[in-house]
Amino acid sequence: MNTQDMKLFYHCYGGAHTSVTCASIHLKYLPDDRIPEMYEFKAIPFYDKMENKELGKPVFMGKDDMGWDIYVVGMKDGKNVVIPAIKSYLNFNGISRPEILFVGALVQLHPVTAMGGIISRRLGLPGIGGPMTIWGIRRSYPHFVELVSRVKKTILTGNDFY
Repeated sequence: MNTQDMKLFYHCYGGAHTSVTCASIHLKYLPDDRIPEMYEFKAIPFYDKMENKELGKPVFMGKDDMGWDIYVVGMKDGKNVVIPAIKSYLNFNGISRPEILFVGALVQLHPVTAMGGIISRRLGLPGIGGPMTIWGIRRSYPHFVELVSRVKKTILTGNDFY
């Protein structure tokens, strides 16, 4: 497998909070050994920034230390359409199934995260909703770290991700 063609997509409902958190842990923008402070979340590219017009479009976050391209994508309720569309596009361009991994980033979320996401993205009040999402994600943070750890182990072993 050519690592330059390997693509990992963390996906969630809106592509602004949980998928960005997972990608940021994966890329070491956020720590995996402690719960980050609010200012660390605010420093992450794309955190609380995804607009509705960008839903379904993969956003490149960076390349990891194993050579994988790491993306985030918001799908709302359309993952049954968006994932096959992205896979089809990549396959058409010569990137095969073993080189593509989609990971759902909706782990055990604190309800405040979802409320904050609605306030920030849907109601257009990021000054209120953004800090709420961070507050909630900080309470669920160990679950995000565990998910990313399982993803990295899957990549290293070549096993299927569950």
